[in-house]
Amino acid sequence: MASEMKETKEKKEDQNPIQSAGRLFQVMEVLSAGGSMGLLEISNQVGLSKSTVHRLLNSLIYMGYTRQEESTGKYRMTYKLVNLSGQILDHSDIVQIAHPYLVKLMEETGETVHLVRRERENITYIDKVEPPTATVRMISHVGLSLPLYCTGVGKALMAEMPEEEVKKIWVSSPIEKKTDYTITRLEDLSAELVRIRERGYARDDQENELGVRCVAVSIHDHRGKAVYALSISCPIYRLSDERVKELAAKMLSASASISEELGYQSKED
Repeated sequence: MASEMKETKEKKEDQNPIQSAGRLFQVMEVLSAGGSMGLLEISNQVGLSKSTVHRLLNSLIYMGYTRQEESTGKYRMTYKLVNLSGQILDHSDIVQIAHPYLVKLMEETGETVHLVRRERENITYIDKVEPPTATVRMISHVGLSLPLYCTGVGKALMAEMPEEEVKKIWVSSPIEKKTDYTITRLEDLSAELVRIRERGYARDDQENELGVRCVAVSIHDHRGKAVYALSISCPIYRLSDERVKELAAKMLSASASISEELGYQSKED
């Protein structure tokens, strides 16, 4: 009798669309955490009658979020939610997410901060924050495209790539000695990428522009891909080796926070 009264109450409550939706999500959360589960097990965990949970499961099966295993009769989540999450993350506005971190880095360091995105064998500047009182202006601007091999941000991204991909980019790039410091041999670039992996950040020592040094770090998206990178650029006289380490520490912290907001989960977590 008590069971019948409970089911009648639940049916009436199911007429409330908010309450009904809440129960659907409750079942989805339990299944997501528990994996393959039987009807009674789910019912006990959500605190609802078996008939109510059965109705909810049928709705979720119809919408493609769950399926029932033929061999065991148990229920499990499909990958539809994962696909939806991927679509949301794919459309995350990296500039909107990263811009506050660029502003904070500029305020803390008093230097120009850039955000770039990889485009095949090049990088493209997609955001830039300069100190309002800057006495020296960088030639960089949003929309500017430069090769990966001769920029700090480019090398930070290449350090995340397998050797074959690095070679492919090298072959596809018109290698040009932009300054006396530009790397123009693949062997030298490979050695530099090893050093970048060891210390966790890249440097551009006047390789693209005379008189300018740059510190750069990569940013990971939700797939773990390094598609974006951050850099701080300033005149060489303001960027000693000691200050490079200081800036790199701040940038690595910012990169980790941005990557986390993009959905990246470090293997160390």
